[in-house]
Formats: sequence, structure tokens, C-alpha cells
Amino acid sequence: MQSGEGSQGEGRVKTRSVDLLLTAISPAIWGSTYIVTTELLPAGYPMTVAMLRALPAGLLLLLLVRQLPKGLWWWRVFILGALNFSFFWAMLFIGAYRLPGGVAATLGAVQPLIVIFLARAVFGTAIRPLAIVAALTGLGGVALLLLKPGAAFDMIGIIAAFAGAASMAAGTVLSRHWQPPVSPLTFTSWQLTAGGLLLVPVAFFLEPALPPLTTANLFGLTYLGLIGAALTYILWFRGVSRIEPSVVSSLGFLSPAMAVILGWAILDQQPGPLQIIGIVIVIGSVWLSQHAQLPARRAMRPTASSQLS
Repeated sequence: MQSGEGSQGEGRVKTRSVDLLLTAISPAIWGSTYIVTTELLPAGYPMTVAMLRALPAGLLLLLLVRQLPKGLWWWRVFILGALNFSFFWAMLFIGAYRLPGGVAATLGAVQPLIVIFLARAVFGTAIRPLAIVAALTGLGGVALLLLKPGAAFDMIGIIAAFAGAASMAAGTVLSRHWQPPVSPLTFTSWQLTAGGLLLVPVAFFLEPALPPLTTANLFGLTYLGLIGAALTYILWFRGVSRIEPSVVSSLGFLSPAMAVILGWAILDQQPGPLQIIGIVIVIGSVWLSQHAQLPARRAMRPTASSQLS
């Protein structure tokens, strides 16, 4: 019996490791968004770019799965599409325009903390001190990565950055809570399409028409849509359905770390000592977040006495 339990435990650990690695691909790829946006896309069209990132990818996936929501899933999908894409990206861009990038990203990094308390409210998940420590550690690592001395603060930008973090946090928790009986591919297609549709009127009324697109522009939009949205969110929502929300959200710390690494590798933006320390702290906080869930998993293992009862 013990050897059987041991092999089952090893299997669960391997499965969890695979789930974590696949989910971590998403924020790692999202770290490339800054370079693609600044180097390949026309400046000054954030809502239009966000819409073009979500809607074509969602429609393409919808064409592949050929399955529409039914019943209450229509309004649930539009709520999730707004939280994970429309409102989140709108607040993200407002914060980015009104705040220095480091300030906006650091404020947005409070998302794992919000997820911990939302998971408590929705699922009754115990709030573990180690999980709080991991989230605060990751926040500190992001601050070292991106904050610069003399960074300016703007109240509207601060509110927008916090609102964006809260939106993505709520979307993460509700995506776990509202799990439809469909594949992650189908679930992603629904949310991307809904989020993109909600962004259409925003882009149309608030921004001018795009200029003629160059080959570089088209490549950047294709990358953001197919890789930065379709692929990554399939993996992300798969992870949300399998891993604790607080652990999933902590993986988001990898995005700014990867952005710094890619800036170093591609744009020759040499990181300073504090940024290198920040990368190490971010990686440590992600590991700590996984470790914070170990007591819960041990507590769920059946004991010998419970098996005999």
C-alpha cells in the first residue's frame, strides 16, 4: 500500500511540475510584449492594438473549435472577457501612459496579493502567511527590477494600475470558479472573442484610424495575437483550472523579469546590480509561492486510520 501511495504521490508531483512549467510559459512570453510593442507597432493606438490582439485570435480559435457558449455561459464569458482582457488592458494602458513603466508594473504586481484574498472569499481557501510573504517578496523583486529614483506618481494612473491588477485577479479566480465543461482551447476562444468585441467600440470612438501598416507592424500584430494571446492564454487558463489561483498569479512575476532579460539580450539594455538582484528575488518568490501550498497537499493525503474507517 505504501509503495502504491508513494508512486501515486510521485505521479502527482510530476503532473504538477508539468502544469507549472506549461503555465509559466505564458508570463515568460508576455515579457516580450514590451519589445514587440515599442519596436514593431505604431505608437499611440493602445486600445486598437489590444482589440486586434484579442479579437482575431479569438475568432480564429472559435473557427477551430466550432462551439459557442450556451445558456448562462454567454454572460459569464463576457464578464470574464472584460476582466481578463477588455477592462484589464484598458487600465493597463492608462496606467502605462500616466505613470513611468516601472511604477505601473510595480503597482500591477499586487495582483497575487489580491488573488489570495479573493480566493479566500470565493473558495474559502486558507490564507497562509508563507503565501503572503511570497507575494510581498515578488512585489519587492519587481520594484527592484523596474523602479527608478525620482519616479513620478499620478493619482489617476495609480488608480488605473490598481484597478487593472484587481481586474486580472478577479478574472483569474472566477476563471477557476466558473469552469465550463469544455477544453481550455474552447474556453480561451470564448474569452478572447468576448474581450475583443468589448474593445471594438472603445477603439472606434476613442482612437483615430490606424495608419497604413508596414510589414513589421503586421508581424508584430500577428505575434501578439497568435503567440502572445492565443497560445499563452490557452496555457494560462489550463493552468488556472489545475493549479491554486495564488500559485498561478505568482507566475506573473516572471513577465517583468523576462522583459528585462529580453531587453538585455535584444536591445542591449544592460541590467544593473539591483535589477539582477530583482530577477533572483522574483524567481525565489515564485518558488516560495509553490512551497506555500505544500502543507495543504500533505493535509489532503489519506492517512492509514482514515483508510481503515
